[in-house]
Amino acid sequence: MREPDWIDIATPSVKLRALTWGPPDAPIALCLHGFPDTAWGWRKVTPLLVDAGWRVVAPFMRGYAPSTVSADDSYHVGALMDDALHVLDAAGPTGRDVVIGHDWGAMTAAGLAAMPDSPFAKSVIMSMPPLAAYRPWGRAPDQLRLLAQIPRQLLRSWYIMYFQLPWLPELSASRVVPTLWRQWSPGYDEAEDVRLVEDAIGAPDNWRAAISMYRQNFRGSKPPAEYADLQPLFMKPPEMPILYLHGDDDGCMAPDYVAWVERILPPGGGAFVVEGAGHFLQLEQPDVVGRHIVDYIGRF
Repeated sequence: MREPDWIDIATPSVKLRALTWGPPDAPIALCLHGFPDTAWGWRKVTPLLVDAGWRVVAPFMRGYAPSTVSADDSYHVGALMDDALHVLDAAGPTGRDVVIGHDWGAMTAAGLAAMPDSPFAKSVIMSMPPLAAYRPWGRAPDQLRLLAQIPRQLLRSWYIMYFQLPWLPELSASRVVPTLWRQWSPGYDEAEDVRLVEDAIGAPDNWRAAISMYRQNFRGSKPPAEYADLQPLFMKPPEMPILYLHGDDDGCMAPDYVAWVERILPPGGGAFVVEGAGHFLQLEQPDVVGRHIVDYIGRF
């Protein structure tokens, strides 16, 4: 596959850069990465999408170079949703476009799937279950089974609590990033991807932006007014079909949570556990993941 082209997108608060592969007039598969990853994390699954007639557009999240840090210092999910909508507008929406998200990109895609009059026809969500699957809080189905997941999940989620500490997390990017890759996708050779992540968020301002996503969203801080209407959507049930994919050896979140995702799937959706894959399943099993996605979003 040839090298990607670039799209530059200027919003009121951030300048975004996106990779793009495929015909410029094809329907768009907007691919949103998470932490600690980059837009290059879609490089292995892209050939299958392009061969199926899609144009892949993969932006670097705000705060991840070569995108800039945010002038309004917002890294709320609502801000990420707003960025995704700007990227789609800049790329040229076709009315047949889909959004594919992993990790924080999955949270963003979940919000866009719950958005009334969303510009996307379908959504693919990977490795991070939509929060609507566990609502209403404290009264979700199989509550005892869900509660039984908490001790193990707290151990897996140590980094979230660590990022809430003052100043210390800012000094530890070079240790945290490779540690998380090894824990989340055991057995995967992460060296190339870790280098790409270091290029994107290795600098102090970029690293602070990356961990600000955990601070702002988990502390429930209010986003700027322009994102206020978007922010609550990532916790609401999807209004469009969604495909959910999760690796069976995910060290970030166990695949057991798929059972709760299945209960909120609108008609036309599905949920699958991908064997032989950890958290970064699109890199570990790109052929399997690509086939699932193409079978769901279709061919042109």
